[in-house]
Amino acid sequence: MAEGVIRSCANRLAKAAGGRKATGLRDIKDADGGLGFAHGPARMQPASSAIRNWLIVVATMIFFMIVLGAFTRLTESGLSMVEWKPITGWLPPIGAEAWQAELQKYLSSPQGRLVNRGFTVPEFQQIFWLEYLHRLWGRLIGLAVALPLLWFWLRGQLTRPLQARLFALLVLGGLQGALGWAMVASGLVDRPSVSHYRLAAHLLFAVALYAYTVWLVLGLGQGPRHDDGKTRRESTGLIAFLLIVMTFGALMAGLRAGNSHNTFPTMSGYWIPPGLFDLDPWWINPFENGTTVQFIHRWIATLLALGVIAMAFRVRRPETWVAGGVALLQFALGAATIVSGVVVPIAAAHQAGAILLLTTLLVVRHRTGT
Repeated sequence: MAEGVIRSCANRLAKAAGGRKATGLRDIKDADGGLGFAHGPARMQPASSAIRNWLIVVATMIFFMIVLGAFTRLTESGLSMVEWKPITGWLPPIGAEAWQAELQKYLSSPQGRLVNRGFTVPEFQQIFWLEYLHRLWGRLIGLAVALPLLWFWLRGQLTRPLQARLFALLVLGGLQGALGWAMVASGLVDRPSVSHYRLAAHLLFAVALYAYTVWLVLGLGQGPRHDDGKTRRESTGLIAFLLIVMTFGALMAGLRAGNSHNTFPTMSGYWIPPGLFDLDPWWINPFENGTTVQFIHRWIATLLALGVIAMAFRVRRPETWVAGGVALLQFALGAATIVSGVVVPIAAAHQAGAILLLTTLLVVRHRTGT
């Protein structure tokens, strides 16, 4: 699904922009987003096309990594692996003794002692495999970036600007793995849950990596551009606002605040629920009070959806209509997540919807020009 959306968005950008010829260095840069490939607007060189397809695959893998992370978090599986072995950790326990030893490590952790102290090996495996798959998928993404990058680099098919951008992608991916372990480690000390601040940082870093990769894909394509400064500023602002909405969504998930009020559009019958400023000092409530975080997330998500729909009606171009439709779908998924009591598949779909909305807004932004 994600690969189809990314490829569709990118292919739309790959259509000719009225037959304008590249007549100079500036035109060549404009044709490929400034990444340095000397091809006209109607056709890409084979190397450029191969690199673009590779990055589409990487972006798709990151998308599914984010969705898999949602399932891992929602099923409380993230703390099942209490050690971080970046090199040797790809191999799961083999044999009854190895599984029993892994279970004992888990039972010595705060979650194992305080929440799941009666776990048997089969029960433990149910949460272990999700976290294991999450970590393994991260390693596969690293290989999917590193090996083709080395291939293209050694064959001299990368310009210097693109070399720097792709090397940055590889390094940032490694840092994301370290940040993921820092998040897990926060739940292995004295409480059976991870820091909601570190969870938000881990999610947002993954989202940033995805957006960065999609932007590289768009830069390697060609297609219709509209020198539309107003839409450029508007879409940029909506992308920034979406990241704020996602930040509060991540804080809400880390605090398990989705279960505090399970009615919509009101919160347990209140438009402004009691308890918004129960914590002292007052200024920590927007970050640590579950009721306040849910209240903020609901209303800024509403403003975001209205903003995207308003842009769609004002601009009336295909990419803005798609963005408006995805915004409506994402808003509906958010409401369904709340009303359902945070049912895992619906909540995971809600997180996936946020990434798809980000994708459409990136396409809108890219089509407005540099």
